[in-house]
Amino acid sequence: MHELSIAMSIVEMAEEESLRLGGGQIAAVHLKVGALSGVVTAALLSSYGLACENTVLAGSALVIEEVPVVVHCPRCDARRAVQSIQCFCCAECGEPAADVLEGRELLVTALEIR
Repeated sequence: MHELSIAMSIVEMAEEESLRLGGGQIAAVHLKVGALSGVVTAALLSSYGLACENTVLAGSALVIEEVPVVVHCPRCDARRAVQSIQCFCCAECGEPAADVLEGRELLVTALEIR
């Protein structure tokens, strides 16, 4: 389960940032997770609770924003969602599109510190 190692990395990074800013208690960590990141959100949420025990993140929330796959459609010449992650085709015109613009993210976007 690589979600536990991801959760531990998030906790370590957040602890370092909290110390850099004076050592406050962290209330929440905000995270963007792309549909192609390979992360199982439920497993990450479960692992996060374990990784936070006995840290400044104990009792904090992990707020996850799921990011859909967005590609550049060559026919529409525009940013478009895909029909599904099994078929990288423009949801508007059906053209196959290989240029992925969004959907691979695994990014901490914010920390709420008390």
